[in-house]
Amino acid sequence: MLNKRLRIMSKASWMYVSMLAAAGVAVCFSGRAAFAADKGAVEYGIVYEGSPGPGNGKHIVFVTGDEEYRSEESMPQLAKIAARRLGFKCTVLFAVNKKDGTIDPMTLDNIPGLEALDTADMMVMFLRFRRLPPRQMKHILDYINSGKPMISLRTNTHPFNYPQGHQFHEWHWQSNDGGFGGRVFGQTWINHHGDHYGTSTRAIVVPEQASHAVFRGVNKTFWCPSDVYGTLPLIGQCTTLVMGEVTEGKTPQGKPQKGKARMPLVWTKTYTGNGGRAARVLTTTMGHSSDLKSEDLRRLLINGCFWCMGLEDKIPAKANVDFVGEYNPSGIGGGKCKKGVKPSEHKM
Repeated sequence: MLNKRLRIMSKASWMYVSMLAAAGVAVCFSGRAAFAADKGAVEYGIVYEGSPGPGNGKHIVFVTGDEEYRSEESMPQLAKIAARRLGFKCTVLFAVNKKDGTIDPMTLDNIPGLEALDTADMMVMFLRFRRLPPRQMKHILDYINSGKPMISLRTNTHPFNYPQGHQFHEWHWQSNDGGFGGRVFGQTWINHHGDHYGTSTRAIVVPEQASHAVFRGVNKTFWCPSDVYGTLPLIGQCTTLVMGEVTEGKTPQGKPQKGKARMPLVWTKTYTGNGGRAARVLTTTMGHSSDLKSEDLRRLLINGCFWCMGLEDKIPAKANVDFVGEYNPSGIGGGKCKKGVKPSEHKM
């Protein structure tokens, strides 16, 4: 009798899936959950269920989509670390090609699955010059007005590029208040302070901030291959945690480049949206695909997730941020992403 009921339930479930398919809605199965993706998208993202750990019970959504710095490779790895090593449940969303469902950062107007933000505990953003449709943008705007915490990486100082006259033009990166990056995260795009491909970054913790929780287990000086962004003056009430020194060449031994002042590299900010609820924000302009090879940066970002959510008492003395599997990221460059990769290929 039980088997008969299960067969009936199974048949009913597949009839429902067939109805969705007939209506042109693609259904994606990831782990234990099933989600209806946007019309025309085959898959939308990947979900990593958290292992036992201090982050257990909290859900972080990573929103990726930049043409240059390979966030579509680095953020899945950071999410794997957060899930496997620290216990967070992590969802990673991608810019998805509408025709074949592959990850495609050159598709500027499609990041399906953003409804995951509606119930998320935290958002990590790494976007560049997106023009998302209203049905997708709504989830991001609802989130920033919720008072929930956020982390911003690299080009997320300029995540949106809506033209004059568009309903979301106020979020354009050249708006008077810095648009989305300036208003929410403390800065928009200014310039490459160093030589984009010829210099790198020495990260130097501000001495007065050395006891901040995000630096637990982090060296007070470390190196990353990305170049330093121009970031002064920061917008709003920001507290600089790390200064970036331009170093010659692409090795940790590079000398400071003459005539280049240090720039804020990591800072915190409080953002209060239309809902009147204040959110903790952490911003860094690091984010080159190989920056994540820095154990110090990985630990700073993981610690930042705890701090942003008000869980600083749960930050380990030295969080395990070892890579999960191999991490051999592609080089940076506009449009040089790997072709034909489905979100499901990032499974652990």
